[in-house]
Amino acid sequence: MKLALLIAVGVAFAGCRGEDPVNYGGPDRIWTLQQLNNKPFAAPATLTFPTAQEINGEGPCNHYFGAINGSYPDFNAGPIGSTRRACPELAAESLFFEALQTVNLASVDGTTLTLTGPDGLRMVFTADD
Repeated sequence: MKLALLIAVGVAFAGCRGEDPVNYGGPDRIWTLQQLNNKPFAAPATLTFPTAQEINGEGPCNHYFGAINGSYPDFNAGPIGSTRRACPELAAESLFFEALQTVNLASVDGTTLTLTGPDGLRMVFTADD
């Protein structure tokens, strides 16, 4: 009896965690990074959610892909794999990938996606709809 009650409570709380990020724009929505740590991010970088368990997009130099764990608002990405093209913006790409693997919370408000993490880490993306 106690086991059944614990399972029922666990299922109820799991349902309160929210919806997957893919429901906040669908797999075809492309999020473009506008700011990293409250500073404009001048290099091109995008983020998409092809499924509830995946992310991918274009960094400043390379296409990337990875897993995402947790349900909205949790955001835990990684490890991130990418193609290996060189370009003048490799330093910006390294910052982007590092931040993407460090953030742990997501917030969607219309066409703005904000990812936050420890020590004030903040990534702000916008989507053109």
